[in-house]
Amino acid sequence: MLRRVIKPILFLPLAFSINSINVLSSETKNYIDNVLEEKANITFVDYQEIEKIVLNNQELKSLEKLVTSASFNLSSQISQKYPSLDFQALGLPKYVAGKNYNSNSDTLKTSQFTANPSLNIRWDLINPLRGSEIKIAKANYKIAENNYEIKKKDLIKEARMRYHKYQKSYQDIQNKKFTLDLSITSLENAKAKLDAGIGTKFEVLEAEAELSRDKQSLNEKKIEHEINKISLKEILNIKGDFESNNEQNLIGFWNHRLNKNINEGLDNNLSLKNLLLQKSIKKSQANSFLAQNKPNIYISNTLSSIFSKGEVGATGNIDYEKSGSNYTNTISLNFTWSIFDGGQNKNSYKSKIAEAKAEKYAYENLKNALTTSISKAYLNLKLNEEKIISTLKEIESSKESVRLSRLRYDVGISTLKDVLVRQSELSNAKSKNINAIYNYNLNLDELERLTFIDINKNCLGSDNTKIKDTESICNIQI
Repeated sequence: MLRRVIKPILFLPLAFSINSINVLSSETKNYIDNVLEEKANITFVDYQEIEKIVLNNQELKSLEKLVTSASFNLSSQISQKYPSLDFQALGLPKYVAGKNYNSNSDTLKTSQFTANPSLNIRWDLINPLRGSEIKIAKANYKIAENNYEIKKKDLIKEARMRYHKYQKSYQDIQNKKFTLDLSITSLENAKAKLDAGIGTKFEVLEAEAELSRDKQSLNEKKIEHEINKISLKEILNIKGDFESNNEQNLIGFWNHRLNKNINEGLDNNLSLKNLLLQKSIKKSQANSFLAQNKPNIYISNTLSSIFSKGEVGATGNIDYEKSGSNYTNTISLNFTWSIFDGGQNKNSYKSKIAEAKAEKYAYENLKNALTTSISKAYLNLKLNEEKIISTLKEIESSKESVRLSRLRYDVGISTLKDVLVRQSELSNAKSKNINAIYNYNLNLDELERLTFIDINKNCLGSDNTKIKDTESICNIQI
């Protein structure tokens, strides 16, 4: 009995210590959380601001450096047009000391400091390779610029897609919360009827099962929303948290006919332009192989001089103070010509011409693929326009069906099963509308990316006038 009394008393200090540690840990955690919240950078993300924010993407910065590299390479090739100046000094200074002994002649002694500086100026008047190399450098620079723009536009499109997905998942959460509230109301009604003796246990079980499914679905949508948030932060290179407008709206309208979309898309597509540039590079490389068998003519001017102090081959004592100098200036017109190389350059020329023809077929193939992609995006846009309008009507009719089925259930001329079916139909109608708006916005972004035509803020008809049809996409608020 004494042991039972003493034992808790002995553990009181330990319990107090544990509680103290827990309190301190809690206080420390709260302090750290507060510090993190204070230091967190809150970035506002809006659809219109995505283009500016995406410029911080690391992959884009890497391509920007490649553009700079191509620019320097172009400047390097252009510099071949100008004369070159070389300075050379063979011994600056050079000291020579020695003795030449011969039994039949006087001994010769040498002790001399010399300096041999020279300047050489060369100017290529005719350099068959120069023109091709400059053309290749210009084409590579333009390709690097196009690659940067392609990646930037692709990143903007991808970021906007993730932004729409983030908004869609938020709307899905709101839809599931709305459905969950309906299920809670249905369960309460079923329990009330059971308590009043006019309901059944089966209806309560049905309502509880539906409520459980809705809770699970809501949790899934919350997790999906968080994943979409992380994905959006990653592409925008956002380190802290961000705020955004979570309401899902139409981002604009598309007032351009299919033929204009295709023509503008093919005329402005940078990937097609890159293929033409690649074809040009292959032809320039082919010409450079032929140019290697053409004469190269250049002017050179060489100014050389020698400064010396001391003597070379002195028969007596060396005069260390003896000095001398001389210089020569040579101007020449030079000519080099590689006449025969066994057919190596000719075969290399044919190889590059064949590669240039391959680029032509790649161009035509990509052109057909782009035409197909633009047509699909345009037709899908029109399809989603109709879906948005039809789902809005479906939502209105489903709301009325839920209201009527609940009234019928309350007066006892319908079952709870009918109410649950109607509220499920309403949830599905809302979900279809959310998906239709999401796909519509994606189609707009895709058409803007493929055609380089801006999305319109005003919805106009073929005659550039406002459409007054009440069942038109034009009358849906942006």
